[in-house]
Amino acid sequence: MAKKYGLIAKFDTPADIMHAAEKVRDAGYKQWDVITPFPIHGMDPAMGLKRSIVPRFTIVGGTLGFTTGMSMIWFTNAYDYKILIGGKPLFSPMFAFPVSYELTILFSAFASIAGMFIMNKLPMHYHPMLKHKEVAASSDDKFFLYIETADPQYSEESTRSLLESLNPVEIDELDD
Repeated sequence: MAKKYGLIAKFDTPADIMHAAEKVRDAGYKQWDVITPFPIHGMDPAMGLKRSIVPRFTIVGGTLGFTTGMSMIWFTNAYDYKILIGGKPLFSPMFAFPVSYELTILFSAFASIAGMFIMNKLPMHYHPMLKHKEVAASSDDKFFLYIETADPQYSEESTRSLLESLNPVEIDELDD
């Protein structure tokens, strides 16, 4: 017998899934998600999601890139390989800026991608939703909300009654 992952409810309209998300959020569930075929404006606040911290990864990567560029040029020109040409200074931020600028962009991009992978718990090659019989409809015209059994508040009876009170098209069980 397959282990149960949670309960899933199917809805027909964006308004229905938005209303359902608000009710599940207000009920205090933490381990749940919605699956929609397109982004729905206002879904993040309806789910109680906070702003992403990926921009923090980006600023750290950019700062590290800029510092790396400046330090590399300083080390090369002013310390490791001193060449005096025409009375120019051994180190000038003006000459180091192009390298630092490019490394800022490069490190920011890598940090953003790494942050996105970390925060989204990727790569996740499998999700129990993929076993659901109507998974194809989730990318076309149906909206799904599932609550995991791992949620501390999950109980078969109370969770099912909450989902039934939301008037979904159908409620089904997700197997792990």
